[in-house]
Amino acid sequence: MAKGKSDDRIESADTAAQPAVLSPQERRAQGSALRDAVAREAHGGWKPAKKRFDPIELLVASNEGRMPELVPIRFGRMLQSPFTFFRGAAGIMAADLASTPSSGLRVQACGDAHLLNFGGFATPERQVVFDVNDLDETLPAPWEWDLKRLTASIVIAAQYLQLHESEAARAATAAVRAYRERMADYSSMRALEIWYDRIPLQRALAEMSGNDARFRKLAARRLAKAHQQSAVESVFLKLAEHHGALPKIRDNPPLIFHLNEEQAPGMRTQYREALALYRESLPEHVRVLFDRFRLCDVAVKVVGVGSVGTQCLVALFMAADNDPLFLQIKEARASVLEPHAGASVHANHGQRVVAGQRLMQAASDVFLGWTTGSNGRHYYFRQLRDVKISAIVEGWDINLLTTYGRLCARALARAHARSGDAALIAGYMGSSSIFDDAICEFAVEYSDQNQRDYRAFVKAIREGRLEAQVEESP
Repeated sequence: MAKGKSDDRIESADTAAQPAVLSPQERRAQGSALRDAVAREAHGGWKPAKKRFDPIELLVASNEGRMPELVPIRFGRMLQSPFTFFRGAAGIMAADLASTPSSGLRVQACGDAHLLNFGGFATPERQVVFDVNDLDETLPAPWEWDLKRLTASIVIAAQYLQLHESEAARAATAAVRAYRERMADYSSMRALEIWYDRIPLQRALAEMSGNDARFRKLAARRLAKAHQQSAVESVFLKLAEHHGALPKIRDNPPLIFHLNEEQAPGMRTQYREALALYRESLPEHVRVLFDRFRLCDVAVKVVGVGSVGTQCLVALFMAADNDPLFLQIKEARASVLEPHAGASVHANHGQRVVAGQRLMQAASDVFLGWTTGSNGRHYYFRQLRDVKISAIVEGWDINLLTTYGRLCARALARAHARSGDAALIAGYMGSSSIFDDAICEFAVEYSDQNQRDYRAFVKAIREGRLEAQVEESP
């Protein structure tokens, strides 16, 4: 049938509506043009706003809705050092980052991209990869914010390790360079190549160990221990005990304990509604697997630094008398980035975390899902232990810190390239060291701000404005 004029007009309109497909070189040129509005040097240095917020008041405000009896534990963990304070104070830095220059390019951001929020975990295919592994604060935001938090954490970790200032600066610069160079690689790759890219943990450990046979043996032992501790038999023996016909989670207050019905109204119905919502959030084929299990028990399990005081739970499910499944259920609150980057498009913050995790990670937990509790709080689910392995920085020299910082930066570049335009970002950063030096300058100066905030935090505890409970070493 011959096409009429109206068909031609429709085709023309459809063609006009489609954005032009630009080559990587053209998109890099567009990214480079963004420097006219925000020069790369503008990212250098840190100067607090004249009317900067009170960091102590911000910390107090962040306790709203937390379990009050756990807040002193949170502050006790933050009290250990400026490094642990930095880990627990993502909201403070998010407010500061909002005043820093931005190229205008946004990605799915981590929101809390410090050194210890990267690590190894098992994929559904049972490969162990190195990636971002904590995305409670994830939200679309400027890509520079994650990179600035990562590099600041490197400098603060170097101070914690009592390394020289010049070494800390070199480690931070090396991380920015690794991010920039990896993003340049992604700018020339096909979309599916970026999506399928991953960092095997064995490759990361080999890079960390280099020619150090002692570290190589230590890393191998840690990986073997992570495998062993993730085995269902090991987790069950450590966390559960039998009470009659059904096993229960073993109490270990104040870090593992059961809630009463007033604190957890969902207990009356065995969390039926919340679990049904969680089940609906799973892909259909995972529902078939999940349906094999029955809930036996739920308890609070205190984890992390910044998460302490939120409702972080562990649930024990059984498919048979020797077939347990432990799921971690974490309360998902509004991201610390929201006041500065805009509200989430997801009504449920658990869904926000899950969606961000699937966007940023090369592979995510098969049981990743979300729900709303009968108390109105939002939660997300994942396996409690799945060959998870995190860095232990104590005793590191500058070579280990620098190598690890580069690994984190490359993982961050891959995570950003999945949702952002790698060519635009790479074009903005360019091929020289100008951007590297600027971010390093920011990281060094912001570490001084963190020290000032930490001193104010210690003073507030001494004066009784805040209560801290320091835990005994195991």
